[in-house]
Amino acid sequence: MIDWDRVSTLREEVGEESFDEVVAMFLEEVEEVIARFRAGPAPEGLERDLHFLKGGVLNLGFAELGQLCEVGEQMATAGRAGSVDVAAVVRLYEASLTVFLGRLKGMRAA
Repeated sequence: MIDWDRVSTLREEVGEESFDEVVAMFLEEVEEVIARFRAGPAPEGLERDLHFLKGGVLNLGFAELGQLCEVGEQMATAGRAGSVDVAAVVRLYEASLTVFLGRLKGMRAA
């Protein structure tokens, strides 16, 4: 679900002191798209939103969600935006976020 090697790489790239800030920024941007998905995304913006979401979540190491966004993006590009299971994207985001934040909390406590 989470590519922890990617998370470690991100931490190394931005530095330990900036990591939490960078994560918070990415999550804030991702949450904006997720909020649109929860409200019922407009089909004409779905491809763009999935592309943006894919980039953000892959930077955070949310590998499985990134793959689901890629599939949805391809479907939207092919004119099948109505077939994209946006609810599945939201559910996987929520599950990934729970795992991600839980492990980060555990890492800080150690």
